[in-house]
Amino acid sequence: MQIITTPNGESLVILPLADYERLVDQADIARANRIRQALASGEEEVVPAAIVRRLIAGENKVKVWRSHRGLSGRDLAAAAGVSAPFISEIESGRKDGSVSVMKKIAEALKVDLDDLV
Repeated sequence: MQIITTPNGESLVILPLADYERLVDQADIARANRIRQALASGEEEVVPAAIVRRLIAGENKVKVWRSHRGLSGRDLAAAAGVSAPFISEIESGRKDGSVSVMKKIAEALKVDLDDLV
């Protein structure tokens, strides 16, 4: 390893390529372990490609997530504390939910509010 100081005073380190690649591999392994832990704890989840495709295609996000969670409109309405017809109107695009309602729906669907708006 060699340390070089640039004309601007910045310190740079030169190291053998094998050492650099080992550091990158260690960082990748640590990142993968953090992701595995987050998945195992339920903090993160893997979203199936079919769900992602539906979201990208512009389908109603509430409807896609509700379907993914295996909930009926009535189940989601009960969990969010709103009426089933209101969920239907949100999913069809006839009405927009207020921020507070959308937060309740997001909580019921176990997603971030950003995932619905």
